Amino acid sequence: MDIRRLARGTVEWSRIERVVRTLADRYDRESVRVEFLEADNWLSTPCVIDDEWFVKIVSRQNALVHAVLTTGRNVGAFSSGTEGFFDRFDTPREMVEHEYEATLRMREIGINAPRPIDAFEVNGLGVLVLEYLPEFRSLDDVADDAVAERAPELFAMLATLHDHGLAHGDLRAENILLCDDEFYFIDATSVHDDRVDETTAYDLACALAVLEPRIGPRAAVDAAATAYGPDTLLAAREFLDFVRLRPDHEFDSTTLRSELEKAAELGGA
Repeated sequence: MDIRRLARGTVEWSRIERVVRTLADRYDRESVRVEFLEADNWLSTPCVIDDEWFVKIVSRQNALVHAVLTTGRNVGAFSSGTEGFFDRFDTPREMVEHEYEATLRMREIGINAPRPIDAFEVNGLGVLVLEYLPEFRSLDDVADDAVAERAPELFAMLATLHDHGLAHGDLRAENILLCDDEFYFIDATSVHDDRVDETTAYDLACALAVLEPRIGPRAAVDAAATAYGPDTLLAAREFLDFVRLRPDHEFDSTTLRSELEKAAELGGA
C-alpha cells in the first residue's frame, strides 16, 4: 500500500454516505453522483460531486497526520536559524475552515484559486466544498519550455500574495495548476501572520525548488528576480536546505544557492 494512503487512512463507507447525504440536503438535490479521486494526498479523502464540486473529507487521522507534519516542518525551520512558523490544527473542522478562509483570501486579492463554497462538520469529519476545475494540469504536467516562459508570471502571483501579508506555506508542483491557460494556487497551509519575512523567504525557496529541475537554476533565479529584490533572494537561500529535506522537492540546492548569491550581488550593485 502507498505510504500516503496508509497515513491518510480509510473513512468508513457509512460515514462517507452521511457526508454525501448532507451535501445533497444542503444544496436541495434528491441525489448526487460521487467520483473518488486517487490523489497524492496525506490529509483528506478527495472526491468530485456531480462534476461541479471538489470535496475534501478530513478525518481525525488526517488531522493527526497534519499535526505530525507541522511539528516536523517547525523543526526544519529551526534548522534554518528561525523559530517555527507553521500553525497546526487540532480538529478536522479547523482544517477545512482554514482552507476555506485561505482560499477566499487569495481570491479577494486577485489570486486565481477555486471558489470556496462551504466548510462544515458531519459526524466528526471536516468537509470542504470547492469549485471543481474539470480541465486542469498540475505544473508537473506542463512542458518545460512553457514553464520557463511563464515562470515570471508564477513569481508575480506569489509576490502578490506576499505583498498582502499572506503566504502559501506548502508551495509545490501539485499545488500549482494551469486551467484555461491561467495559473491557480491551491492547498495553502497555515503560517503565523506575524512572520512575514520568514514565510515569504520560505515560499520563495519552495518555488525555486519546484522550478530549478525544470528550467535550471539560473533561469529560475532570473525569473524570481523579476518579482523579488536582493534581500529577499538572499533570505530564501537560508531555507534551501530545509526545503531539500522535504520528500516532495528534489533539486540542486548548491547551484541554486550560488545563483541566488550572484543575483543578489548584481541586484544590489
